[in-house]
Amino acid sequence: MSSPHHRAARLRLPMTTAGTGGIVMAVASMSTIQLGLALSVPLVDRLGALGTTGLRLAWAGVLLLVLVRPRLRHFTGRDLLACTLLGSVSAGMMVFFMLAVTRLPLGTASALEFLGPLAVSLCGPGRGRKRWTVMAALGVAALTEPWHGGIDAAGAGFALAAAACWAAYILLTQRVGDSVTGLGGLAVSMPVAGLIGLLVAAPSDLERVTWPLLAAMLGLAALSAVLPFVLEFLALRRLTASAFGTLMSLEPAIALLAGLLVLGQTPGLAPAVGVAFVVMAGVGATRAGARTAPAPQGPPAAQGSPAAQGSPAPQSPPALQGPSAPRPSLEPHLMGDPGHSAQHSTRI
Repeated sequence: MSSPHHRAARLRLPMTTAGTGGIVMAVASMSTIQLGLALSVPLVDRLGALGTTGLRLAWAGVLLLVLVRPRLRHFTGRDLLACTLLGSVSAGMMVFFMLAVTRLPLGTASALEFLGPLAVSLCGPGRGRKRWTVMAALGVAALTEPWHGGIDAAGAGFALAAAACWAAYILLTQRVGDSVTGLGGLAVSMPVAGLIGLLVAAPSDLERVTWPLLAAMLGLAALSAVLPFVLEFLALRRLTASAFGTLMSLEPAIALLAGLLVLGQTPGLAPAVGVAFVVMAGVGATRAGARTAPAPQGPPAAQGSPAAQGSPAPQSPPALQGPSAPRPSLEPHLMGDPGHSAQHSTRI
């Protein structure tokens, strides 16, 4: 006979595993996309920023269509609209960020782009998460060093536009992930992003494409588009949007490291301090933000009360308590807090 405390402990354990998996996926996504972006910078001189981004998105759309093969008859009209919007903001996020990288250091552009996830995180509940968000904002300020002035205005504008697209991308990805099973939603949205990328890049930038460049862009599409988007898509099924947004504070630090190792962009003292701040904020977010997801402890307690021991009550607690059948009980909670997820769905 187990007490409510032991039942809650057993319920939290699978959620911790799911949350840890989401954190690992998010960090892996940030690492691959920043490595791919750093490797893409030398190609900008040959293809231009728009041509590089357009080809990468187009290849990503083709790869996902071939690998996933989504069936449109399984989508509702609202699902298709959400996928189209997701593809549009994905294209905007990649195009604007690549334009920013041509004018700003990779770490600075990434720090400004992080303001999008930061805004999403600020919309989440709880003072603990907001404390880590403030620390992340201080780290971003140290990375950008606005007190020195002289930052490229156009580059900053492009980075902020990418930030707005990134905020919309987080919310739309969670919306599509909640309503479409598997990776079908991503396989529909990425061809939309690829089409937009090609339309923006054509015709001038695509005239310089050669077969070796086309092959190189295929590899970069797999590394810095397909793999990161799939990982983020799956991570947002395990983390709340606010926790994911704060966790993205690690990306400027990863971008700074990628710029140092791949492009030789050495940071100063203030950016190094900024890296420390965003890393601490990211760690704090995973402890304070992602751990807020297991809210379903309330219903099991209510069902376990003496008044609820009637005929329907015995059916629900065994499904929640049974350690041998985690899938039926965990699937609704992999999206994060049910109330919190519903809140973001209504925003979209």
